[in-house]
Amino acid sequence: MPARAGMIADVPIRPLSRELIVARVVDEVRDRAPRRRLRLAVDGATGLDPTGWAAAIVDAMRSGGRFAMHVSVRDYLLPASQRYEFGHDSPDAFYEGWRDENGLRREVLEPAAPDGSGAVLPALWRTDIDRSARAEYVAVPTDGVVVVSGEFLLGSGLPFEYAMHLTCSAAALARRTPPEDAWTLPAYERYAAEVAPETFADVVVRLEDPRRPAIVEPDDA
Repeated sequence: MPARAGMIADVPIRPLSRELIVARVVDEVRDRAPRRRLRLAVDGATGLDPTGWAAAIVDAMRSGGRFAMHVSVRDYLLPASQRYEFGHDSPDAFYEGWRDENGLRREVLEPAAPDGSGAVLPALWRTDIDRSARAEYVAVPTDGVVVVSGEFLLGSGLPFEYAMHLTCSAAALARRTPPEDAWTLPAYERYAAEVAPETFADVVVRLEDPRRPAIVEPDDA
């Protein structure tokens, strides 16, 4: 049976500082792809701050002497006319129809592949003006790491060599979601039930309290 929203039952959970979790991810990426490009997903609800976690990973990678760049899914959303076709507060549209996955694949994930061109576009669309971001391509070296952050990144076939999933209980996520965004909560519940990303991500971080993160250990840990 699929996992319910944010719930991970009968699995050991080990408290670990944010710094140590980031260091663990960096070490695992280094071991997995020491001399080739790697695409890393930081998947999680907006209230769990996937952008902040991605930025911390990029900073740690760069401090270790490796090229890394961050791409936010929020810079790869579809135009407003498509996002809001079924209204401004449709959880199903938010889940299924907000992200330009074709653009993300074409401009980020395919060129950032180990055998890709390395020419990555950091942003495609500006939602504040609902126009092209007109960003410049970034040349990612053959051993560079591209970190993509945002919601609903896993389970739809987007190619990543390493996946980090941020999770918490449905109640905790509701507390950390602004009232004006509460309409998005059913989308996260649906994602947890249909995709169960915590069952296949490389690392799962539980954030009941953002000040006290914990690693969800695999059964054979």
